[in-house]
Amino acid sequence: MNGRLKILGVLVALIGLAFLAAGGYSLMRAQQGATALSAYSAAQNVQLTYNDEGQLVDRGETAEAEAIMSLLTKDWGYTVADSDFDPNDPIVNTASEYMYQMATINYHILHSTVTVTLTEPAEYNGETFAAGSYDFPIDGRYYADFDRSHPIEGPARGLAWSPTALGLIGELGVGTVTAGALQMGLGLAAAFGAVGVTLLFLGLGLVWATRATEKETVPVVKPVTVPTPA
Repeated sequence: MNGRLKILGVLVALIGLAFLAAGGYSLMRAQQGATALSAYSAAQNVQLTYNDEGQLVDRGETAEAEAIMSLLTKDWGYTVADSDFDPNDPIVNTASEYMYQMATINYHILHSTVTVTLTEPAEYNGETFAAGSYDFPIDGRYYADFDRSHPIEGPARGLAWSPTALGLIGELGVGTVTAGALQMGLGLAAAFGAVGVTLLFLGLGLVWATRATEKETVPVVKPVTVPTPA
């Protein structure tokens, strides 16, 4: 019985070592990815703005920053990690910072007004629009919310949601996913390490327990019966 338990303990310990190796590899890869992402973010030098009290501001106003954060957390339902925002490290390089920067671009587009110029009269649904310039408020319209057939609204979509803006939003989305994946990688490394340590402890414990049992087992010496001389 002890022999079987000892073999089981060795196997459990080996599995624990395998989990520790997997955890170490996951940690190494996650750290390499985090280093690369930080270097890329530093090269782009996109920074958030804080006031002297360490509060986020946008265009010099805390109210604007609060409105952007409201768009991110309430309208989009994103859970922000407050620890991701550090006034001493304003470079955008964490998942929450990437999402906040994405919300900043969206917020300013959604609350902007663009000027559409018609070079000649246009008619739409029985309404005639004379040639000239028209100020069109975006009024919270996302890219898919515009009527592309409308002579004013259609061109306004391309002016507001320009290829540059959409490209920046897409790039920030990639940054968010990358940062989130790296966080998951760190969590996976920690989980592998915890399981490995547990299994290694159990395996070595089984081996130690079987050895202790073997030492405690003392053979019983039967007394020798000496025949009585006749």
